[in-house]
Amino acid sequence: MKKIALVTILLASSLIALTNLEIAQKADKTTDGFKSSISKTEMTLVNASGQKSVRELLMKTLEGENGDKTISTFLSPADVKGTKVLGHEHIDRDDDQWLYLPALKRVKRIASRNKSGSFMGSEFSYEDIGNQNYQKYTYTGEPQTVMLDGIECYKGERVPKDKNSGYTKQISWVDTKDFLIQKVEYYDRKEELLKTATFSDYKRKDGVWRVGKIEMKNHQNDKATILIWKEDKIKVGLSDKDFNKRELKK
Repeated sequence: MKKIALVTILLASSLIALTNLEIAQKADKTTDGFKSSISKTEMTLVNASGQKSVRELLMKTLEGENGDKTISTFLSPADVKGTKVLGHEHIDRDDDQWLYLPALKRVKRIASRNKSGSFMGSEFSYEDIGNQNYQKYTYTGEPQTVMLDGIECYKGERVPKDKNSGYTKQISWVDTKDFLIQKVEYYDRKEELLKTATFSDYKRKDGVWRVGKIEMKNHQNDKATILIWKEDKIKVGLSDKDFNKRELKK
C-alpha cells in the first residue's frame, strides 16, 4: 500500500511540474507539422429551440512560422454559397481578416474591434476561427490535474493579449497524455461565462493530430454551433499565392 501511494504522489508531482505556458507550448506543437491542409466541414447551427440548419464549407490552411493563413468558402446552402473569409495570422500584432460577399461582389476588411462578432451567424466569433497560437496569451496561476469525462487533464487559465479580444480570460483542459485540447471556457468582458468549446474525434495523420469535431455552446443565449470535419487532407502543397486577397473573388 505504501509503495502504491508513493507512486501516486510521484506521478502527481511530475504532472504538476509543468507550467501553464509549457502545457500550452506542448499542445500547440502536437498539432503542428501539417504544412497545408484542405478540409470539407459541416457546420450545424442549433437555435435555442433545438432547430438546426446545416452549412457546408471548404477550409484551406497554410502553416507558417510567423502565423498561419486560412481561407474558408461556404459551399451551401444557397443564401451563403460563395461567401469567403480569408485570415492572415500574426504573432506580434493583430491578425488580418477579410470577408467576401458574393451578392455585393466586394471584399470587406474585418476591423480588429469587430472580431468578437459572430462568424456568419454561428456561435463562433471571427476571433475564434483565427489560429489560437499559444503566444497570443499570457498564462496565470498554476495548472491543476483534473478528470474530464474519464480523461486526465491539465486545467489552466490564459488571458488574451489582444486588447480588442471579446474575452477577459479562457480556461482550458488539455489531456496529460497527448496534450490535446479537450475543452475551453470563454469568459466575456463582464468576466461572466459566455461559451464552452468541446473538442473531440481527434485522429492522427502522418504524425500530426487533427481535430474531428468542435461544439461551441453559448450559455447566454442557449444556442450552439457544431463543426464536423467530413474530409481532411494534410501536406497538400498549398502556397502563399493560394491565400492572396485576389483569391476571394475567384
